[in-house]
Order: sequence, then C-alpha cells, then structure tokens
Amino acid sequence: MIWQTDWTFGLIGGLMIGCAAAIFLIAGGRIMGVSGILGALIDGTGRQTAAERIAFLAGLIGVPALYVAFTSPVPGNITPSLGLLVLAGLLVGIGTRIGNGCTSGHGVCGMSRFSRRSIIATLIYIGAGALTVLVLRHGLGVI
Repeated sequence: MIWQTDWTFGLIGGLMIGCAAAIFLIAGGRIMGVSGILGALIDGTGRQTAAERIAFLAGLIGVPALYVAFTSPVPGNITPSLGLLVLAGLLVGIGTRIGNGCTSGHGVCGMSRFSRRSIIATLIYIGAGALTVLVLRHGLGVI
C-alpha cells in the first residue's frame, strides 16, 4: 500500500507533530518543547500544570506503543549497542539543557515563530549531528 512506504511515515509523523504543536500553542498558550515539559516536572516548576504535562508525556510514549501493538513495527535502524544508546541519550539531555530547548521546542515551535535564537540553535544541532555522523561513520567506521 502507498501509505506504508518509508517516506509516508515521516510525512504523517511530521504533520502530527506540527498539528500537536499548533494545538498546544493555541489552546494552552505554551510552546510544545518536550524537554521543557519533562524538565518542569522533574525540577518541580511545573506543579500547576503537572496533570497536563503527564498526559502529554503519556501520549508521547503511549501512542507509538499502541500503534506497534496493533500493526507491524515500522522498520528502523537502531544500534544494538546499549552503551551507545545510553551515551547518545545522555548527550541529547545535556545538549537540551545547554541549548535551552530541544528539537520540538526550537526546531518545530521556535522556527515556525521565526525566533532567531531557535533558528541558530537548530542550525547548530543539525550541523553537529551531521558532523558527528560524518566523523563516526565515514571517518572512524563506528556506526
């Protein structure tokens, strides 16, 4: 089926993220930055909106899990190395703290509002990601 091709999953997922970000901004007046939503739960600054934050994060995790439970998994290329996955997760977490936001906050919400800070942050993390792949895959042959 045409809707089950590789590019359609990305297109549908991108549309869903964009719509969710718009709804979050219009309905709640806040930016849909996942690191900010999670971070405010962890550090306690999001107590007033904790139920909303938890519901958002539950949907973020639960909807893909439901999709996989009722359909066949989407093919992906995840490394079998648990150490590399943990290191990557830690580096992403550190990067979102240093960059004061994540890909959903800067790349989706910030750039759509023409935020100069978000445009610069997005260019930096996309460039750093490309450089990392270039060095690790083509230079060192690690990934």
